[in-house]
Amino acid sequence: MFAYIVKRLISGFLVVTLVSMAVFALFWYGPSSPAKPICDREQGVRCIPERLVAYEKSLGYDNPIYTEYGKFVKGIFVGREIAFRTDVYQCDAPCLGLSYNTKQPVTHELVSRLPATISVAVGGAFLYLLLGVPIGVAAARRRGSVADKALVSSFLFLSSIPYYLFALLTWLYLTVLWEAPVVSDVGYFSPFSDGPLKWFGGLFLAWVALGIFGCTQYTRYTRGAMVEALSEDYIRTAKAKGLPARTVVYRHGLRAALVPVVTIFGIDFGSLLAGTIFTERIFEIQGIGYWSLQAVGNKDLPVVAATTLFSAVMLIFSNLIVDVVYSFLDPRVRLS
Repeated sequence: MFAYIVKRLISGFLVVTLVSMAVFALFWYGPSSPAKPICDREQGVRCIPERLVAYEKSLGYDNPIYTEYGKFVKGIFVGREIAFRTDVYQCDAPCLGLSYNTKQPVTHELVSRLPATISVAVGGAFLYLLLGVPIGVAAARRRGSVADKALVSSFLFLSSIPYYLFALLTWLYLTVLWEAPVVSDVGYFSPFSDGPLKWFGGLFLAWVALGIFGCTQYTRYTRGAMVEALSEDYIRTAKAKGLPARTVVYRHGLRAALVPVVTIFGIDFGSLLAGTIFTERIFEIQGIGYWSLQAVGNKDLPVVAATTLFSAVMLIFSNLIVDVVYSFLDPRVRLS
Protein backbone atom coordinates (compact mmCIF):
# COMPACT_ATOMS: atom_id res chain seq x y z
CA MET A 1 0.00 0.00 0.00
CA PHE A 2 2.87 2.38 0.79
CA ALA A 3 4.29 2.03 -2.72
CA TYR A 4 0.83 2.65 -4.20
CA ILE A 5 0.36 5.83 -2.14
CA VAL A 6 3.80 7.11 -3.17
CA LYS A 7 3.00 6.51 -6.85
CA ARG A 8 -0.34 8.29 -6.49
CA LEU A 9 1.31 11.24 -4.76
CA ILE A 10 3.87 11.52 -7.56
CA SER A 11 1.15 11.38 -10.23
CA GLY A 12 -0.87 13.92 -8.25
CA PHE A 13 2.13 16.24 -8.10
CA LEU A 14 2.48 16.00 -11.88
CA VAL A 15 -1.20 16.79 -12.35
CA VAL A 16 -0.95 19.87 -10.12
CA THR A 17 2.14 20.99 -12.03
CA LEU A 18 0.31 20.67 -15.36
CA VAL A 19 -2.69 22.55 -13.95
CA SER A 20 -0.44 25.37 -12.74
CA MET A 21 1.21 25.58 -16.16
CA ALA A 22 -2.16 25.65 -17.91
CA VAL A 23 -3.53 28.39 -15.63
CA PHE A 24 -0.34 30.42 -15.99
CA ALA A 25 -0.44 30.11 -19.79
CA LEU A 26 -4.14 31.04 -19.99
CA PHE A 27 -3.51 34.24 -18.07
CA TRP A 28 -0.32 35.01 -19.95
CA TYR A 29 -1.75 34.54 -23.43
CA GLY A 30 -5.23 35.83 -22.61
CA PRO A 31 -7.12 38.29 -24.80
CA SER A 32 -6.05 41.24 -22.62
CA SER A 33 -3.02 42.11 -20.54
CA PRO A 34 -3.08 40.56 -17.03
CA ALA A 35 -1.77 43.87 -15.68
CA LYS A 36 -4.65 45.93 -17.09
CA PRO A 37 -7.17 45.31 -14.25
CA ILE A 38 -4.79 46.51 -11.55
CA CYS A 39 -3.72 49.46 -13.69
CA ASP A 40 -7.36 50.51 -14.18
CA ARG A 41 -8.11 50.05 -10.49
CA GLU A 42 -5.16 52.03 -9.18
CA GLN A 43 -5.42 54.85 -11.70
CA GLY A 44 -9.15 55.27 -11.13
CA VAL A 45 -9.68 55.78 -14.86
CA ARG A 46 -9.07 53.76 -17.97
CA CYS A 47 -5.40 52.83 -18.01
CA ILE A 48 -3.43 54.66 -20.69
CA PRO A 49 -0.89 52.61 -22.73
CA GLU A 50 2.17 54.24 -21.12
CA ARG A 51 1.06 53.33 -17.59
CA LEU A 52 0.05 49.85 -18.69
CA VAL A 53 3.56 49.26 -20.03
CA ALA A 54 4.99 50.36 -16.67
CA TYR A 55 2.77 47.90 -14.78
CA GLU A 56 3.57 45.07 -17.19
CA LYS A 57 7.29 45.70 -16.73
CA SER A 58 7.10 45.80 -12.91
CA LEU A 59 4.99 42.63 -12.78
CA GLY A 60 7.27 40.82 -15.22
CA TYR A 61 4.79 40.43 -18.07
CA ASP A 62 7.41 41.66 -20.53
CA ASN A 63 9.65 38.70 -19.69
CA PRO A 64 9.43 35.23 -21.28
CA ILE A 65 6.72 33.06 -19.78
CA TYR A 66 9.15 30.36 -18.62
CA THR A 67 11.12 32.95 -16.63
CA GLU A 68 8.08 34.17 -14.74
CA TYR A 69 6.76 30.64 -14.23
CA GLY A 70 10.12 29.74 -12.71
CA LYS A 71 9.79 32.69 -10.32
CA PHE A 72 6.28 31.54 -9.42
CA VAL A 73 7.46 28.01 -8.61
CA LYS A 74 10.47 29.32 -6.69
CA GLY A 75 8.21 31.56 -4.63
CA ILE A 76 6.19 28.56 -3.47
CA PHE A 77 9.29 27.09 -1.82
CA VAL A 78 11.44 30.07 -0.79
CA GLY A 79 9.24 33.16 -1.26
CA ARG A 80 9.91 36.14 -3.50
CA GLU A 81 9.56 39.89 -3.93
CA ILE A 82 6.69 41.25 -6.02
CA ALA A 83 6.67 44.79 -7.41
CA PHE A 84 3.70 46.98 -8.29
CA ARG A 85 5.38 49.78 -10.19
CA THR A 86 7.50 51.55 -7.51
CA ASP A 87 6.21 49.54 -4.53
CA VAL A 88 7.93 46.27 -3.64
CA TYR A 89 6.24 43.68 -1.41
CA GLN A 90 7.76 40.65 0.27
CA CYS A 91 5.78 37.44 -0.22
CA ASP A 92 6.93 34.68 2.11
CA ALA A 93 6.86 31.00 1.20
CA PRO A 94 4.61 29.38 0.20
CA CYS A 95 3.96 32.36 -2.05
CA LEU A 96 1.13 32.08 -4.58
CA GLY A 97 1.34 35.76 -5.43
CA LEU A 98 -0.21 38.97 -4.15
CA SER A 99 -3.84 39.85 -4.64
CA TYR A 100 -4.20 42.64 -7.18
CA ASN A 101 -7.14 43.95 -5.16
CA THR A 102 -5.82 43.92 -1.57
CA LYS A 103 -2.02 43.69 -2.09
CA GLN A 104 -2.03 40.91 0.52
CA PRO A 105 -0.35 37.51 0.07
CA VAL A 106 -2.83 35.14 -1.53
CA THR A 107 -1.71 32.27 0.72
CA HIS A 108 -2.64 34.20 3.89
CA GLU A 109 -6.09 35.05 2.56
CA LEU A 110 -6.65 31.47 1.45
CA VAL A 111 -5.73 30.12 4.88
CA SER A 112 -7.96 32.66 6.62
CA ARG A 113 -10.98 31.58 4.52
CA LEU A 114 -10.28 27.86 4.75
CA PRO A 115 -12.11 27.27 8.10
CA ALA A 116 -15.36 28.62 6.64
CA THR A 117 -15.15 26.34 3.59
CA ILE A 118 -14.19 23.31 5.69
CA SER A 119 -17.12 23.96 8.04
CA VAL A 120 -19.57 24.13 5.13
CA ALA A 121 -18.08 21.08 3.41
CA VAL A 122 -17.98 18.83 6.47
CA GLY A 123 -21.53 19.73 7.57
CA GLY A 124 -23.00 19.31 4.10
CA ALA A 125 -21.15 16.04 3.44
CA PHE A 126 -22.23 14.66 6.81
CA LEU A 127 -25.87 15.27 5.92
CA TYR A 128 -25.31 13.74 2.46
CA LEU A 129 -24.52 10.42 4.10
CA LEU A 130 -26.68 10.73 7.22
CA LEU A 131 -29.83 11.23 5.13
CA GLY A 132 -29.03 9.65 1.78
CA VAL A 133 -27.57 6.27 2.75
CA PRO A 134 -30.24 5.14 5.27
CA ILE A 135 -33.08 6.26 3.00
CA GLY A 136 -31.47 4.49 0.04
CA VAL A 137 -31.08 1.27 2.06
CA ALA A 138 -34.71 1.47 3.23
CA ALA A 139 -35.92 1.98 -0.34
CA ALA A 140 -33.83 -0.97 -1.60
CA ARG A 141 -35.23 -3.28 1.10
CA ARG A 142 -38.75 -2.32 -0.02
CA ARG A 143 -38.02 -2.43 -3.73
CA GLY A 144 -41.17 -2.05 -5.83
CA SER A 145 -43.37 -1.04 -2.91
CA VAL A 146 -45.45 2.13 -2.75
CA ALA A 147 -42.99 3.65 -0.26
CA ASP A 148 -40.07 2.93 -2.60
CA LYS A 149 -41.80 4.49 -5.60
CA ALA A 150 -42.86 7.52 -3.57
CA LEU A 151 -39.32 8.13 -2.30
CA VAL A 152 -37.73 7.74 -5.73
CA SER A 153 -40.32 10.00 -7.40
CA SER A 154 -40.12 12.74 -4.77
CA PHE A 155 -36.32 12.76 -4.80
CA LEU A 156 -36.22 12.85 -8.59
CA PHE A 157 -38.51 15.89 -8.49
CA LEU A 158 -36.36 17.58 -5.84
CA SER A 159 -33.09 16.92 -7.68
CA SER A 160 -34.56 18.38 -10.88
CA ILE A 161 -34.68 21.81 -9.23
CA PRO A 162 -31.49 23.84 -9.87
CA TYR A 163 -29.41 23.91 -6.71
CA TYR A 164 -28.93 27.66 -6.68
CA LEU A 165 -32.72 28.12 -6.77
CA PHE A 166 -33.23 25.59 -3.97
CA ALA A 167 -30.60 27.29 -1.79
CA LEU A 168 -31.99 30.74 -2.57
CA LEU A 169 -35.53 29.69 -1.59
CA THR A 170 -34.19 28.14 1.63
CA TRP A 171 -32.50 31.42 2.51
CA LEU A 172 -35.49 33.54 1.45
CA TYR A 173 -38.14 31.69 3.45
CA LEU A 174 -36.18 30.90 6.61
CA THR A 175 -34.33 34.20 7.01
CA VAL A 176 -36.37 36.92 5.27
CA LEU A 177 -39.98 35.78 5.48
CA TRP A 178 -40.12 33.63 8.62
CA GLU A 179 -37.04 34.98 10.43
CA ALA A 180 -36.32 31.64 12.06
CA PRO A 181 -34.66 32.10 15.47
CA VAL A 182 -30.92 31.36 15.84
CA VAL A 183 -30.44 30.32 12.21
CA SER A 184 -31.64 33.49 10.47
CA ASP A 185 -28.30 35.25 11.05
CA VAL A 186 -26.40 33.48 8.28
CA GLY A 187 -22.68 33.62 7.65
CA TYR A 188 -19.50 32.19 9.09
CA PHE A 189 -18.67 33.02 12.70
CA SER A 190 -15.67 31.72 14.57
CA PRO A 191 -16.64 29.04 17.12
CA PHE A 192 -13.89 30.36 19.40
CA SER A 193 -14.44 34.13 19.39
CA ASP A 194 -18.19 34.23 18.57
CA GLY A 195 -19.22 31.01 20.31
CA PRO A 196 -20.29 27.56 19.08
CA LEU A 197 -24.01 28.46 19.02
CA LYS A 198 -23.50 31.43 16.71
CA TRP A 199 -21.18 29.35 14.52
CA PHE A 200 -23.79 26.59 14.30
CA GLY A 201 -26.65 29.01 13.62
CA GLY A 202 -24.77 30.85 10.89
CA LEU A 203 -24.00 27.66 8.96
CA PHE A 204 -27.15 25.65 9.69
CA LEU A 205 -29.15 26.78 6.66
CA ALA A 206 -26.18 26.22 4.35
CA TRP A 207 -25.86 22.69 5.71
CA VAL A 208 -29.59 22.08 5.28
CA ALA A 209 -29.56 23.30 1.68
CA LEU A 210 -26.50 21.22 0.80
CA GLY A 211 -27.62 18.18 2.78
CA ILE A 212 -31.19 17.91 1.54
CA PHE A 213 -30.29 18.59 -2.07
CA GLY A 214 -27.26 16.29 -2.01
CA CYS A 215 -28.95 13.44 -0.20
CA THR A 216 -31.38 12.99 -3.12
CA GLN A 217 -28.46 11.81 -5.27
CA TYR A 218 -27.01 9.61 -2.56
CA THR A 219 -30.38 8.00 -1.98
CA ARG A 220 -30.49 6.97 -5.63
CA TYR A 221 -26.86 5.83 -5.63
CA THR A 222 -27.31 3.79 -2.45
CA ARG A 223 -30.61 2.28 -3.56
CA GLY A 224 -29.17 1.17 -6.91
CA ALA A 225 -26.04 -0.29 -5.34
CA MET A 226 -28.04 -2.04 -2.60
CA VAL A 227 -30.50 -3.57 -5.07
CA GLU A 228 -27.57 -5.01 -7.01
CA ALA A 229 -25.76 -6.20 -3.87
CA LEU A 230 -28.85 -7.87 -2.39
CA SER A 231 -29.29 -9.91 -5.57
CA GLU A 232 -25.80 -11.45 -5.33
CA ASP A 233 -25.27 -15.16 -4.60
CA TYR A 234 -23.46 -14.58 -1.31
CA ILE A 235 -26.47 -12.68 0.02
CA ARG A 236 -28.76 -15.60 -0.81
CA THR A 237 -26.26 -17.93 0.87
CA ALA A 238 -26.22 -15.76 3.99
CA LYS A 239 -30.02 -15.82 4.10
CA ALA A 240 -30.05 -19.61 3.62
CA LYS A 241 -27.74 -20.00 6.62
CA GLY A 242 -30.37 -18.32 8.76
CA LEU A 243 -28.50 -15.08 9.49
CA PRO A 244 -30.72 -12.25 10.78
CA ALA A 245 -32.02 -9.90 8.09
CA ARG A 246 -30.29 -6.92 9.70
CA THR A 247 -26.93 -8.72 9.56
CA VAL A 248 -27.42 -9.71 5.93
CA VAL A 249 -28.41 -6.21 4.85
CA TYR A 250 -26.03 -4.05 6.84
CA ARG A 251 -22.98 -6.26 7.37
CA HIS A 252 -22.84 -7.97 3.98
CA GLY A 253 -24.99 -6.00 1.55
CA LEU A 254 -24.27 -2.45 2.64
CA ARG A 255 -20.53 -3.00 2.88
CA ALA A 256 -20.36 -3.97 -0.79
CA ALA A 257 -22.87 -1.31 -1.85
CA LEU A 258 -20.84 1.47 -0.24
CA VAL A 259 -17.93 1.08 -2.65
CA PRO A 260 -19.51 3.01 -5.59
CA VAL A 261 -21.11 5.45 -3.12
CA VAL A 262 -17.73 6.21 -1.56
CA THR A 263 -16.28 6.85 -5.02
CA ILE A 264 -18.84 9.54 -5.74
CA PHE A 265 -18.63 10.91 -2.20
CA GLY A 266 -14.87 11.34 -2.46
CA ILE A 267 -15.20 13.44 -5.60
CA ASP A 268 -18.09 15.45 -4.14
CA PHE A 269 -16.28 16.10 -0.87
CA GLY A 270 -13.18 17.25 -2.73
CA SER A 271 -15.37 19.62 -4.73
CA LEU A 272 -16.94 20.93 -1.52
CA LEU A 273 -13.50 21.58 -0.03
CA ALA A 274 -12.50 23.38 -3.21
CA GLY A 275 -15.31 25.85 -2.55
CA THR A 276 -19.10 25.81 -2.66
CA ILE A 277 -19.63 28.92 -4.74
CA PHE A 278 -23.43 29.12 -4.76
CA THR A 279 -23.80 28.15 -1.11
CA GLU A 280 -21.21 30.62 0.13
CA ARG A 281 -22.56 33.42 -2.05
CA ILE A 282 -26.22 32.96 -1.09
CA PHE A 283 -25.56 32.51 2.64
CA GLU A 284 -22.84 35.21 2.79
CA ILE A 285 -20.12 32.82 3.93
CA GLN A 286 -16.67 34.26 3.29
CA GLY A 287 -15.10 31.03 2.13
CA ILE A 288 -12.85 30.04 -0.74
CA GLY A 289 -15.71 29.60 -3.22
CA TYR A 290 -17.13 33.08 -2.61
CA TRP A 291 -13.60 34.49 -2.69
CA SER A 292 -12.87 32.91 -6.08
CA LEU A 293 -16.16 34.27 -7.45
CA GLN A 294 -15.21 37.78 -6.31
CA ALA A 295 -11.75 37.34 -7.84
CA VAL A 296 -13.25 36.50 -11.23
CA GLY A 297 -15.43 39.61 -11.05
CA ASN A 298 -12.46 41.76 -10.04
CA LYS A 299 -10.11 40.07 -12.53
CA ASP A 300 -7.79 39.30 -9.63
CA LEU A 301 -5.67 36.79 -11.51
CA PRO A 302 -3.36 35.62 -8.68
CA VAL A 303 -6.40 34.70 -6.57
CA VAL A 304 -8.04 32.85 -9.47
CA ALA A 305 -4.82 30.91 -10.07
CA ALA A 306 -4.42 30.07 -6.38
CA THR A 307 -8.01 28.84 -5.95
CA THR A 308 -7.70 26.75 -9.12
CA LEU A 309 -4.56 25.05 -7.81
CA PHE A 310 -6.18 24.55 -4.42
CA SER A 311 -9.18 22.90 -6.09
CA ALA A 312 -6.89 20.53 -8.00
CA VAL A 313 -5.03 19.56 -4.82
CA MET A 314 -8.27 18.89 -2.92
CA LEU A 315 -9.68 16.68 -5.69
CA ILE A 316 -6.46 14.69 -6.01
CA PHE A 317 -6.17 14.22 -2.24
CA SER A 318 -9.79 13.15 -1.85
CA ASN A 319 -9.45 10.59 -4.65
CA LEU A 320 -6.36 9.16 -2.96
CA ILE A 321 -8.25 8.79 0.32
CA VAL A 322 -11.11 7.05 -1.51
CA ASP A 323 -8.74 4.54 -3.09
CA VAL A 324 -7.26 3.69 0.32
CA VAL A 325 -10.73 3.32 1.88
CA TYR A 326 -11.65 0.86 -0.90
CA SER A 327 -9.37 -1.82 0.51
CA PHE A 328 -11.13 -1.64 3.88
CA LEU A 329 -14.68 -1.62 2.51
CA ASP A 330 -14.21 -4.45 0.01
CA PRO A 331 -11.68 -7.21 0.79
CA ARG A 332 -11.57 -8.08 -2.92
CA VAL A 333 -9.88 -4.74 -3.64
CA ARG A 334 -6.13 -4.67 -3.05
CA LEU A 335 -3.94 -1.66 -3.67
CA SER A 336 -0.84 -2.45 -5.69
